[in-house]
Amino acid sequence: MKEFIEYIVKHLVDKPEEVFISEIVGEKIVVYELKVGHGDIGNVIGKRGRIVRSIQTLLNAVSAKNRNKKPLLEVLKKERANLRWKNANQK
Repeated sequence: MKEFIEYIVKHLVDKPEEVFISEIVGEKIVVYELKVGHGDIGNVIGKRGRIVRSIQTLLNAVSAKNRNKKPLLEVLKKERANLRWKNANQK
């Protein structure tokens, strides 16, 4: 699933080398945290969130077919993403 998200997002952004996805697995849900390069967040979210909602719909369809845990895609802003990765690396 992580590779699927990466494939879609890398084709949407201007700087595909700056796409990073982390996966957090829970009991019933899997959270995918997406970090993109500066200026690319608008390309992923889209006008009124249409693109990110479409990606989430695709993830739900794939997970329903494979009977996996429910996926949740979270797009992180640059400042928030840096804080999360700093905190994760300190542990």
